[in-house]
Amino acid sequence: MQKLRLGLPKGSLQDATIKVFDRAGFKIYVSGRSYFPSINDDTIEPVLLRAQEMSRYVEEGALDCGITGADWVLENGSKVATLEELVYAKQTSVKVRWILAVPERSSVKSVKDLDGKKIATEIVNVTKNYLKKHNVKADVEFSWGATEAKVADGLVDAVVELTETGSSLRAHKLRIIATVCESTTQFIANKKSLKDPWKKQKMDQIAMLLKGAIDANNMVGLKLNIEEKNLQKVLGLLTSLKNPTVSSLSNDRWRAVEIVIDEGTVRTLIPKLKGAGAQGIIEYPLNKLIY
Repeated sequence: MQKLRLGLPKGSLQDATIKVFDRAGFKIYVSGRSYFPSINDDTIEPVLLRAQEMSRYVEEGALDCGITGADWVLENGSKVATLEELVYAKQTSVKVRWILAVPERSSVKSVKDLDGKKIATEIVNVTKNYLKKHNVKADVEFSWGATEAKVADGLVDAVVELTETGSSLRAHKLRIIATVCESTTQFIANKKSLKDPWKKQKMDQIAMLLKGAIDANNMVGLKLNIEEKNLQKVLGLLTSLKNPTVSSLSNDRWRAVEIVIDEGTVRTLIPKLKGAGAQGIIEYPLNKLIY
């Protein structure tokens, strides 16, 4: 039996990744400190790895594919294929940012002012390339963690740190002076593995199901019945991916309407639909939404 070696990110992305796989139909079970989870698909061999390392193992062929951030692909200079861009939650931004920050009291106003200074970060190569592009020569050192604290304590002059909302930076009294790069979570693949017809088909199927699970996030299905004379009134209230599905009932004077809609709009929409004459309104969750 052929096997697909799949890398799953250990750490901050782990729980979100397993939840998305679950909605896609793949049940992943992680036991204790094991780096080899079980999955309800005999053709997949999952391995837990740090997202920072994932692209290197995928490029080398130790893994056929994996989930990691575009920032770590860039940092490692890995030559891999991106099968799908994954946005785990629609309420958060599509991209996260690696920003260049200094203490609020610092005299540094732009990247040019960091010439000859010391910068701490996890993405050393990306930072060096950014500085080179701006003709700035600075000492870039790798940080094992607590990066914001280092600049706040005066150990370094600036940091390049990952941020989504900027709340941690504000808590450490840091000021953003530039965005070094942006990143998204990606499903990447080994280029040689993609030349294997079976592996390519398997990876394409996984990518499609993951995308479908993510697209269904925060979406619900809505069904209702409406008299023919009130149909246009109801249709005027509805927005959907395409046109709502309208079908006949056994009673020729009534129609059944079905749509997919953003969950956040339902609480205000249902009373309006009821007021327009809709009956038998049913709301149901979605696991996957395949376009």
